[in-house]
Amino acid sequence: MEEMKFYTEEEVLDKHIGEKGTAKRDKFEADLHSFLIGEAIKKARESKNLTQEELGNLIGVQRAQISRIESGKNLTFSTIARVFQAMGISAKLEIGNLGKVALW
Repeated sequence: MEEMKFYTEEEVLDKHIGEKGTAKRDKFEADLHSFLIGEAIKKARESKNLTQEELGNLIGVQRAQISRIESGKNLTFSTIARVFQAMGISAKLEIGNLGKVALW
């Protein structure tokens, strides 16, 4: 019987998406981070028992914009900060060697 080979996540990503530093890998990682931020916003909104429409009203946008934000689209630091601030949630951003920076 052949021995099963295990691969690290990095090896799988390198093989199927591309190595770090390539355009395809950079786009994949940026899209993944945007998705995860959108999910964090959604979970925070749900924990506050807010609908998308209610959150939209708090920051002055339509429900459809909240839907796009939660799906990781149209994300800017300004938008992320406004959303968390409207829900009364503090957030920090970690930037590599620079450390953590408060968004507000």
